[in-house]
Amino acid sequence: MTEPSSPFSKQQLLPQEEKLEILRQKGELYIGIPKESQFQEKRICLTPDAVGAITAHGHKVLIESEAGEGAGFSDLDYTNAGAKITRDTKKVFGCPIILKVEPPTLGELEFINPQSTLISALQIKMQNKEYFEALARKRITAVAFEYIRDDDGKYPAVRSLSEIAGTASVLIASEIMAADEGNGLMFGNISGVPPVEVVIIGAGTVGEFAARSALGLGANVKVFDNSLTKLRNIQRNLNQTLYTSTIQPKNLLKALRRCDVAIGAVRGTDRAPVIVTETMVEHMKKSAIIIDVSIDMGGCFETSEITTHKKPTYRKYDVIHYAVPNIPARYPKTSSVSISNIFTPYLLSIGDDGGLENALRFDKGLRNGLYMYHGILTNRSVGEWFDLKFSDINFLIF
Repeated sequence: MTEPSSPFSKQQLLPQEEKLEILRQKGELYIGIPKESQFQEKRICLTPDAVGAITAHGHKVLIESEAGEGAGFSDLDYTNAGAKITRDTKKVFGCPIILKVEPPTLGELEFINPQSTLISALQIKMQNKEYFEALARKRITAVAFEYIRDDDGKYPAVRSLSEIAGTASVLIASEIMAADEGNGLMFGNISGVPPVEVVIIGAGTVGEFAARSALGLGANVKVFDNSLTKLRNIQRNLNQTLYTSTIQPKNLLKALRRCDVAIGAVRGTDRAPVIVTETMVEHMKKSAIIIDVSIDMGGCFETSEITTHKKPTYRKYDVIHYAVPNIPARYPKTSSVSISNIFTPYLLSIGDDGGLENALRFDKGLRNGLYMYHGILTNRSVGEWFDLKFSDINFLIF
Protein backbone atom coordinates (compact mmCIF):
# COMPACT_ATOMS: atom_id res chain seq x y z
CA MET A 1 0.00 0.00 0.00
CA THR A 2 1.53 3.34 -1.04
CA GLU A 3 1.89 6.21 1.44
CA PRO A 4 -0.35 9.21 0.80
CA SER A 5 1.64 12.02 -0.86
CA SER A 6 2.30 15.04 1.37
CA PRO A 7 1.92 18.64 0.11
CA PHE A 8 5.12 19.52 2.08
CA SER A 9 8.71 18.52 1.34
CA LYS A 10 10.76 16.64 3.92
CA GLN A 11 12.83 19.82 4.52
CA GLN A 12 9.70 21.87 5.21
CA LEU A 13 8.47 19.36 7.78
CA LEU A 14 11.66 19.70 9.86
CA PRO A 15 11.56 22.15 12.83
CA GLN A 16 12.48 25.62 11.62
CA GLU A 17 14.33 28.42 13.42
CA GLU A 18 11.90 31.10 14.55
CA LYS A 19 12.71 34.57 13.25
CA LEU A 20 11.58 37.40 15.48
CA GLU A 21 11.20 40.80 13.87
CA ILE A 22 12.75 43.73 15.71
CA LEU A 23 10.13 46.46 15.64
CA ARG A 24 11.29 49.97 14.87
CA GLN A 25 9.54 52.32 17.25
CA LYS A 26 10.08 56.06 17.08
CA GLY A 27 11.81 57.59 20.06
CA GLU A 28 12.24 61.16 21.29
CA LEU A 29 15.81 62.42 21.31
CA TYR A 30 17.10 65.04 23.77
CA ILE A 31 20.24 66.55 22.23
CA GLY A 32 22.67 68.93 23.94
CA ILE A 33 25.10 71.07 21.94
CA PRO A 34 27.74 72.77 24.11
CA LYS A 35 29.89 75.71 23.00
CA GLU A 36 33.25 74.52 21.63
CA SER A 37 36.04 75.26 24.09
CA GLN A 38 39.06 74.25 21.99
CA PHE A 39 41.44 77.02 20.86
CA GLN A 40 40.21 78.70 17.63
CA GLU A 41 37.33 76.23 17.18
CA LYS A 42 34.29 78.18 15.96
CA ARG A 43 32.28 75.42 14.28
CA ILE A 44 28.96 74.00 15.50
CA CYS A 45 27.41 70.61 14.70
CA LEU A 46 23.94 71.74 13.66
CA THR A 47 22.77 74.81 11.73
CA PRO A 48 19.44 76.46 12.66
CA ASP A 49 17.83 74.83 9.58
CA ALA A 50 18.98 71.40 10.79
CA VAL A 51 17.66 72.12 14.29
CA GLY A 52 14.33 73.11 12.71
CA ALA A 53 14.12 69.77 10.89
CA ILE A 54 15.02 67.83 14.07
CA THR A 55 12.57 69.64 16.36
CA ALA A 56 9.83 69.27 13.72
CA HIS A 57 10.20 65.50 14.21
CA GLY A 58 9.39 65.90 17.92
CA HIS A 59 12.96 65.90 19.27
CA LYS A 60 14.40 68.42 21.76
CA VAL A 61 17.60 70.41 21.28
CA LEU A 62 19.35 72.34 24.07
CA ILE A 63 22.16 74.68 22.95
CA GLU A 64 24.64 76.57 25.07
CA SER A 65 24.36 80.32 24.56
CA GLU A 66 26.61 81.73 21.80
CA ALA A 67 27.63 78.22 20.62
CA GLY A 68 26.90 79.23 17.01
CA GLU A 69 28.23 82.83 17.13
CA GLY A 70 31.63 81.92 15.61
CA ALA A 71 29.89 80.32 12.62
CA GLY A 72 27.52 83.26 12.13
CA PHE A 73 24.42 81.76 13.81
CA SER A 74 22.81 83.69 16.67
CA ASP A 75 20.92 82.38 19.71
CA LEU A 76 17.78 83.93 18.19
CA ASP A 77 18.27 81.89 14.99
CA TYR A 78 18.28 78.70 17.07
CA THR A 79 15.35 79.79 19.26
CA ASN A 80 13.28 80.50 16.13
CA ALA A 81 14.22 77.00 14.86
CA GLY A 82 12.77 75.42 18.01
CA ALA A 83 15.86 74.95 20.20
CA LYS A 84 16.14 75.94 23.86
CA ILE A 85 19.10 78.16 24.85
CA THR A 86 20.91 78.07 28.20
CA ARG A 87 24.03 79.63 29.71
CA ASP A 88 24.47 76.62 32.01
CA THR A 89 27.27 74.48 30.50
CA LYS A 90 26.64 71.62 32.95
CA LYS A 91 22.97 71.49 31.94
CA VAL A 92 23.92 71.03 28.25
CA PHE A 93 26.42 68.27 29.09
CA GLY A 94 23.69 66.66 31.20
CA CYS A 95 21.57 65.85 28.12
CA PRO A 96 21.22 62.15 27.16
CA ILE A 97 22.86 62.84 23.74
CA ILE A 98 25.79 65.27 23.48
CA LEU A 99 26.81 66.57 20.07
CA LYS A 100 30.24 68.19 19.61
CA VAL A 101 32.73 68.95 16.84
CA GLU A 102 35.87 68.46 18.95
CA PRO A 103 36.04 65.64 21.52
CA PRO A 104 35.27 66.85 25.06
CA THR A 105 38.12 67.64 27.44
CA LEU A 106 38.64 65.58 30.60
CA GLY A 107 37.07 68.47 32.56
CA GLU A 108 33.98 68.43 30.32
CA LEU A 109 33.67 64.65 30.66
CA GLU A 110 33.05 65.21 34.38
CA PHE A 111 29.80 67.05 33.50
CA ILE A 112 28.44 64.15 31.40
CA ASN A 113 25.92 61.86 33.11
CA PRO A 114 26.58 58.10 33.27
CA GLN A 115 25.08 56.05 30.39
CA SER A 116 24.93 59.13 28.09
CA THR A 117 25.68 59.11 24.35
CA LEU A 118 28.48 61.23 22.92
CA ILE A 119 28.77 61.99 19.20
CA SER A 120 31.87 63.98 18.21
CA ALA A 121 35.20 63.68 16.44
CA LEU A 122 37.66 61.28 18.09
CA GLN A 123 40.99 62.64 16.78
CA ILE A 124 42.87 59.53 17.91
CA LYS A 125 46.29 61.13 17.30
CA MET A 126 45.53 63.89 19.84
CA GLN A 127 43.99 61.62 22.51
CA ASN A 128 45.38 59.97 25.63
CA LYS A 129 44.55 56.84 27.62
CA GLU A 130 42.80 58.83 30.41
CA TYR A 131 40.11 59.99 27.94
CA PHE A 132 38.95 56.41 27.25
CA GLU A 133 39.24 55.43 30.91
CA ALA A 134 36.96 58.37 31.82
CA LEU A 135 34.38 57.26 29.21
CA ALA A 136 34.55 53.69 30.55
CA ARG A 137 34.00 54.81 34.15
CA LYS A 138 30.80 56.60 33.16
CA ARG A 139 29.68 53.72 30.87
CA ILE A 140 29.28 56.19 28.00
CA THR A 141 28.37 55.15 24.45
CA ALA A 142 30.53 57.18 22.04
CA VAL A 143 30.46 57.57 18.25
CA ALA A 144 33.27 59.19 16.25
CA PHE A 145 31.80 60.94 13.21
CA GLU A 146 35.02 60.61 11.18
CA TYR A 147 34.65 56.79 11.29
CA ILE A 148 30.99 56.69 10.17
CA ARG A 149 30.63 55.05 6.74
CA ASP A 150 27.94 55.68 4.14
CA ASP A 151 26.29 53.09 1.85
CA ASP A 152 29.25 53.24 -0.58
CA GLY A 153 31.73 52.39 2.19
CA LYS A 154 33.14 55.93 2.09
CA TYR A 155 33.63 58.23 5.11
CA PRO A 156 31.29 61.23 4.51
CA ALA A 157 32.69 63.47 7.28
CA VAL A 158 36.31 62.94 6.24
CA ARG A 159 35.41 63.45 2.58
CA SER A 160 33.48 66.64 3.31
CA LEU A 161 36.19 68.24 5.47
CA SER A 162 38.86 67.13 2.97
CA GLU A 163 37.00 68.95 0.19
CA ILE A 164 37.09 72.13 2.29
CA ALA A 165 40.78 71.66 3.19
CA GLY A 166 41.75 71.05 -0.45
CA THR A 167 39.94 74.12 -1.77
CA ALA A 168 41.17 76.21 1.18
CA SER A 169 44.83 75.27 0.59
CA VAL A 170 44.78 77.10 -2.75
CA LEU A 171 42.87 80.11 -1.39
CA ILE A 172 45.32 80.39 1.52
CA ALA A 173 48.31 80.18 -0.84
CA SER A 174 46.74 82.94 -2.93
CA GLU A 175 46.37 85.17 0.15
CA ILE A 176 49.95 84.55 1.28
CA MET A 177 51.33 85.38 -2.17
CA ALA A 178 49.49 88.70 -2.14
CA ALA A 179 50.61 89.59 1.40
CA ASP A 180 53.71 91.67 2.20
CA GLU A 181 55.71 88.53 2.96
CA GLY A 182 54.63 86.83 -0.29
CA ASN A 183 56.19 86.79 -3.72
CA GLY A 184 53.66 89.16 -5.29
CA LEU A 185 52.30 86.61 -7.76
CA MET A 186 48.61 86.16 -8.51
CA PHE A 187 46.69 83.01 -9.25
CA GLY A 188 45.04 83.65 -12.58
CA ASN A 189 45.72 83.03 -16.24
CA ILE A 190 46.66 86.59 -17.21
CA SER A 191 47.48 87.09 -20.88
CA GLY A 192 51.23 87.22 -21.48
CA VAL A 193 52.08 86.31 -17.86
CA PRO A 194 53.38 82.79 -17.08
CA PRO A 195 50.89 80.95 -14.84
CA VAL A 196 51.63 80.10 -11.21
CA GLU A 197 53.23 76.64 -10.87
CA VAL A 198 51.55 74.38 -8.28
CA VAL A 199 52.78 70.97 -7.10
CA ILE A 200 50.27 68.77 -5.26
CA ILE A 201 51.57 65.70 -3.43
CA GLY A 202 48.71 63.24 -2.92
CA ALA A 203 45.81 62.54 -5.29
CA GLY A 204 43.08 61.82 -2.71
CA THR A 205 40.12 64.10 -1.95
CA VAL A 206 42.31 66.97 -0.63
CA GLY A 207 44.56 66.74 -3.69
CA GLU A 208 41.62 66.58 -6.08
CA PHE A 209 39.91 69.68 -4.68
CA ALA A 210 43.20 71.57 -4.47
CA ALA A 211 43.84 70.74 -8.13
CA ARG A 212 40.28 71.72 -9.08
CA SER A 213 40.64 75.14 -7.42
CA ALA A 214 44.15 75.80 -8.75
CA LEU A 215 43.14 74.87 -12.32
CA GLY A 216 40.02 77.03 -12.01
CA LEU A 217 42.26 80.00 -11.15
CA GLY A 218 44.47 79.33 -14.17
CA ALA A 219 47.50 77.73 -12.47
CA ASN A 220 49.77 75.11 -13.99
CA VAL A 221 49.26 71.98 -11.83
CA LYS A 222 51.39 68.87 -11.30
CA VAL A 223 50.04 66.01 -9.17
CA PHE A 224 52.23 63.33 -7.57
CA ASP A 225 50.99 60.09 -5.98
CA ASN A 226 52.21 56.50 -5.81
CA SER A 227 48.73 55.15 -6.60
CA LEU A 228 48.10 54.96 -10.35
CA THR A 229 44.41 54.37 -9.62
CA LYS A 230 44.19 57.70 -7.72
CA LEU A 231 46.07 59.52 -10.48
CA ARG A 232 43.70 58.02 -13.07
CA ASN A 233 40.67 58.97 -10.94
CA ILE A 234 41.79 62.58 -10.47
CA GLN A 235 42.09 63.05 -14.25
CA ARG A 236 38.65 61.50 -14.76
CA ASN A 237 37.00 63.50 -11.96
CA LEU A 238 38.52 66.78 -13.15
CA ASN A 239 37.59 65.84 -16.72
CA GLN A 240 40.87 67.10 -18.13
CA THR A 241 44.40 65.98 -18.78
CA LEU A 242 47.00 67.30 -16.37
CA TYR A 243 50.57 66.40 -15.41
CA THR A 244 50.57 63.37 -13.11
CA SER A 245 53.50 61.34 -11.86
CA THR A 246 54.40 58.67 -9.34
CA ILE A 247 56.56 59.97 -6.49
CA GLN A 248 60.07 59.66 -7.85
CA PRO A 249 62.64 61.88 -6.05
CA LYS A 250 64.27 63.10 -9.28
CA ASN A 251 60.98 64.18 -10.91
CA LEU A 252 59.60 65.60 -7.66
CA LEU A 253 62.74 67.67 -6.96
CA LYS A 254 62.63 69.07 -10.50
CA ALA A 255 58.98 70.12 -10.03
CA LEU A 256 59.60 71.58 -6.56
CA ARG A 257 62.50 73.69 -7.84
CA ARG A 258 60.19 75.36 -10.37
CA CYS A 259 56.98 75.62 -8.34
CA ASP A 260 55.54 78.66 -6.59
CA VAL A 261 53.22 76.63 -4.34
CA ALA A 262 53.63 73.09 -2.97
CA ILE A 263 50.65 71.41 -1.28
CA GLY A 264 51.12 68.30 0.87
CA ALA A 265 48.03 66.09 0.93
CA VAL A 266 49.33 62.61 1.73
CA ARG A 267 47.76 60.50 4.47
CA GLY A 268 49.26 57.53 6.25
CA THR A 269 47.94 54.84 8.57
CA ASP A 270 49.72 55.99 11.73
CA ARG A 271 51.65 59.00 10.43
CA ALA A 272 51.84 60.85 7.12
CA PRO A 273 54.98 59.71 5.26
CA VAL A 274 57.72 62.33 4.85
CA ILE A 275 57.89 62.80 1.09
CA VAL A 276 59.77 66.09 0.81
CA THR A 277 63.13 66.13 2.57
CA GLU A 278 64.86 69.15 4.09
CA THR A 279 67.35 69.15 1.19
CA MET A 280 64.49 69.35 -1.33
CA VAL A 281 63.02 72.36 0.51
CA GLU A 282 66.46 74.07 0.43
CA HIS A 283 66.36 73.92 -3.37
CA MET A 284 62.93 75.58 -3.67
CA LYS A 285 62.47 79.15 -4.95
CA LYS A 286 62.80 82.13 -2.62
CA SER A 287 59.35 82.93 -1.09
CA ALA A 288 57.81 79.76 -2.52
CA ILE A 289 54.88 78.56 -0.37
CA ILE A 290 54.36 75.21 1.32
CA ILE A 291 50.85 74.34 2.52
CA ASP A 292 51.15 71.12 4.52
CA VAL A 293 47.57 69.85 4.85
CA SER A 294 48.92 66.56 6.27
CA ILE A 295 50.33 68.31 9.36
CA ASP A 296 47.54 66.86 11.56
CA MET A 297 49.17 63.47 10.89
CA GLY A 298 52.75 64.69 11.26
CA GLY A 299 53.21 66.42 7.89
CA CYS A 300 54.73 65.20 4.62
CA PHE A 301 57.39 67.96 4.48
CA GLU A 302 60.38 67.34 6.74
CA THR A 303 60.58 71.07 7.58
CA SER A 304 56.94 71.37 8.72
CA GLU A 305 56.16 72.45 12.29
CA ILE A 306 52.63 72.95 13.61
CA THR A 307 51.34 76.56 13.46
CA THR A 308 48.04 78.19 14.49
CA HIS A 309 45.36 80.27 12.74
CA LYS A 310 46.66 83.28 14.72
CA LYS A 311 50.25 82.89 13.51
CA PRO A 312 49.92 80.51 10.56
CA THR A 313 53.25 80.91 8.72
CA TYR A 314 57.00 80.87 9.27
CA ARG A 315 60.06 80.89 7.01
CA LYS A 316 62.66 78.18 6.71
CA TYR A 317 65.34 78.26 3.96
CA ASP A 318 63.46 81.38 2.78
CA VAL A 319 60.43 79.21 1.94
CA ILE A 320 57.10 80.19 3.54
CA HIS A 321 55.53 77.31 5.49
CA TYR A 322 51.82 77.12 6.40
CA ALA A 323 51.14 74.19 8.74
CA VAL A 324 47.84 74.73 10.57
CA PRO A 325 46.34 71.32 11.49
CA ASN A 326 42.68 72.39 11.49
CA ILE A 327 42.23 74.20 8.15
CA PRO A 328 38.39 73.78 7.91
CA ALA A 329 38.00 75.76 11.19
CA ARG A 330 39.23 78.81 9.23
CA TYR A 331 35.88 78.69 7.39
CA PRO A 332 33.51 77.95 10.33
CA LYS A 333 30.22 78.65 8.54
CA THR A 334 30.95 76.45 5.50
CA SER A 335 32.35 73.72 7.76
CA SER A 336 29.35 73.89 10.10
CA VAL A 337 26.86 73.55 7.23
CA SER A 338 28.91 70.64 5.86
CA ILE A 339 29.04 68.81 9.24
CA SER A 340 25.36 69.56 9.86
CA ASN A 341 24.42 67.94 6.52
CA ILE A 342 26.10 64.73 7.72
CA PHE A 343 24.67 64.75 11.26
CA THR A 344 21.03 65.60 10.48
CA PRO A 345 19.96 62.46 8.54
CA TYR A 346 21.72 60.24 11.10
CA LEU A 347 19.97 61.92 14.04
CA LEU A 348 16.57 61.64 12.31
CA SER A 349 17.30 57.99 11.56
CA ILE A 350 18.29 57.33 15.20
CA GLY A 351 14.98 58.89 16.27
CA ASP A 352 12.97 56.81 13.77
CA ASP A 353 14.72 53.62 14.88
CA GLY A 354 13.86 54.28 18.51
CA GLY A 355 17.25 55.41 19.77
CA LEU A 356 20.93 54.76 19.11
CA GLU A 357 20.73 51.19 20.43
CA ASN A 358 18.36 50.11 17.64
CA ALA A 359 20.02 52.32 15.01
CA LEU A 360 23.31 50.50 15.62
CA ARG A 361 21.56 47.20 14.86
CA PHE A 362 20.12 48.44 11.58
CA ASP A 363 22.97 50.65 10.28
CA LYS A 364 26.39 49.07 9.69
CA GLY A 365 27.92 52.41 8.69
CA LEU A 366 26.89 54.05 11.95
CA ARG A 367 28.12 50.99 13.85
CA ASN A 368 31.53 51.50 12.23
CA GLY A 369 31.73 54.91 13.96
CA LEU A 370 31.10 53.42 17.42
CA TYR A 371 34.18 53.20 19.64
CA MET A 372 32.64 52.92 23.13
CA TYR A 373 29.49 50.94 23.98
CA HIS A 374 28.23 51.43 27.56
CA GLY A 375 31.83 51.96 28.64
CA ILE A 376 33.22 48.97 26.70
CA LEU A 377 35.85 49.84 24.08
CA THR A 378 34.79 48.45 20.67
CA ASN A 379 37.39 49.95 18.33
CA ARG A 380 40.41 47.77 17.51
CA SER A 381 42.61 50.71 16.38
CA VAL A 382 42.06 52.56 19.69
CA GLY A 383 42.67 49.38 21.69
CA GLU A 384 45.97 48.63 19.93
CA TRP A 385 47.08 52.29 19.93
CA PHE A 386 46.57 52.78 23.69
CA ASP A 387 47.06 49.16 24.81
CA LEU A 388 43.46 48.85 26.06
CA LYS A 389 41.20 45.81 26.07
CA PHE A 390 38.52 45.94 23.35
CA SER A 391 35.49 43.83 22.36
CA ASP A 392 33.76 43.17 19.03
CA ILE A 393 30.56 45.25 18.90
CA ASN A 394 28.75 42.50 16.97
CA PHE A 395 28.91 40.26 20.06
CA LEU A 396 27.53 43.02 22.29
CA ILE A 397 24.44 44.27 20.47
CA PHE A 398 22.93 41.05 19.10
